[in-house]
Amino acid sequence: TILTRLAESNPQYQNLSRISVSHIYNLRKKPAYQRITKRFEKTKSKHGRIAIGQRQKPQPLGRPGFIRIDSVHQGDRLKTKGVYHINSIDEVTQFEFIGAVKAPTEEHMLPLLKQLINAYPFKILGFHADNGSEFINQHVAAMLNKLLIKLTKSRPRHSNDNALIESKNGTVIRKWLGYGFIDSGNASRLNEFYFGSFNRYLNFHRPCAFAVNLIDVKSKVKKIYPLKNYKTPYEKFKSLPRCHRYLKKGLSIKQLDKIANAHTDNQMAQIVQSQRKELFAQIFQSN
Repeated sequence: TILTRLAESNPQYQNLSRISVSHIYNLRKKPAYQRITKRFEKTKSKHGRIAIGQRQKPQPLGRPGFIRIDSVHQGDRLKTKGVYHINSIDEVTQFEFIGAVKAPTEEHMLPLLKQLINAYPFKILGFHADNGSEFINQHVAAMLNKLLIKLTKSRPRHSNDNALIESKNGTVIRKWLGYGFIDSGNASRLNEFYFGSFNRYLNFHRPCAFAVNLIDVKSKVKKIYPLKNYKTPYEKFKSLPRCHRYLKKGLSIKQLDKIANAHTDNQMAQIVQSQRKELFAQIFQSN
């Protein structure tokens, strides 16, 4: 070996020539050796220097049109993928629209996102998501850019940036659809239910709690939920000053009132319960 030849010509290498190759590899694993020879770099983004979305909490300033969005997976079973619910909610009015996709891919996500955005009666100005790749990607960013909608994403170590949509995932989707497995092939059935009656029930007939911030003697902000602040999302929207200015072109308060007054709250709840029962019967039959 090279060390043996060096030892023959120079006595200083005689001890090194007796070291086995395997032991040299062991020495290379030592921290002292690695500190001298190894160089570590931080992980680089796969998107290079082009950032998709801004890391910030949206500031709607009392204006509707800043929606939060998240996905809820309905589990896997025996290597079969479950359906994905896509939940969206406006931060100010709590207008909420839900859809479903077979898989969180470009093919399925883009059409549904457009459908959700178009479903809102007011103009959408902001689109906030966590850092999931189903929302933070070049295809979604390009679509939002064409619609002049600002894309933002949650900040690191700020788990409450998307707290509103996370709470709705539990109180709405999990409460009504449960935690059991639903095959991805039922996405179209779920969308018929969501866009047929369920979204209308959520926005025009289901009351939501709206917080009021109070500052205590220690200058800490405390949120309370007065009974008078329980309103449906549509009632909250109508309570905004000059609410008609936020509506999309061609839509009026009179048209929305007609939708809201088509059924009483109890009648709409019975319709949704009946359609959910039929939905689950179809799902269990397909499974």
